[in-house]
Amino acid sequence: MGELSGRIAVVSGASAGIGLAIARELHVRGARLVINARRGDRLESLAESMGGDRVAVVPGDASSQTTVEAMLDAARERFEREADLIIVNAGRGLAGSVTSSDVAHWDEMIRTNLVGAALLMRRAAARMRERGPDPEEGDSWLRSPRDIVVIGSNVGRHISPFSSMYGSTKFAVNSLAEALRRELAPHAIRVTLIAPGVVRSEFQEIAGYDPVGFGGFMERIGPVLDPEDVAGLVAFVVSRPAHVHVNDVVIRPTRQEYP
Repeated sequence: MGELSGRIAVVSGASAGIGLAIARELHVRGARLVINARRGDRLESLAESMGGDRVAVVPGDASSQTTVEAMLDAARERFEREADLIIVNAGRGLAGSVTSSDVAHWDEMIRTNLVGAALLMRRAAARMRERGPDPEEGDSWLRSPRDIVVIGSNVGRHISPFSSMYGSTKFAVNSLAEALRRELAPHAIRVTLIAPGVVRSEFQEIAGYDPVGFGGFMERIGPVLDPEDVAGLVAFVVSRPAHVHVNDVVIRPTRQEYP
């Protein structure tokens, strides 16, 4: 069926943009899926379009510990095994800097981008360590790759003053991903950070970016990335043999020089 036919994946933020594209790509390559987002109707439509037999739907706020546990429980209950491929994707943007962004949106953005990501990383890591093969006890882990993929942003490396509040959450997530990689490497669990540049999706509109100014920037550096470009990279990374780890990748439009 595909190189990921033995994998069970959890994808947060799967109702649109990069998360939606990743869910579709993993499904095409044979993975069984648990998909999450706040917009349950979109998830149900997505599951229906993919046939439904290899897809479980868990609507809810990805920053909620209850939702995080429900996602991981759904993998075990529906597919009779813990998930071995976690995509930490749910997030939201926010236009503006420390001085110009809307303070009313800070809490929600930080809770979603940072707290929710950390919760999913924490609980996925705990389950993988508790129930996965131990490299100290043989080489069975080579037959069972385990991945936690964190979708960051290139503004989490190269800060832009025009979106510095959003960028600060991605700086934090980047740091958590690398710290978790170092913690889990001895357990043969791969933690990968994917940091996209400019991707064309509904993200910009929801974040409140100026459609004229930012739209002009996108046209100048275009063509920019599509969500499918990021999804293809994720699929490549997680389909590597278990002893190979592509762990820290920036993907940009060819003509994007900044940030």
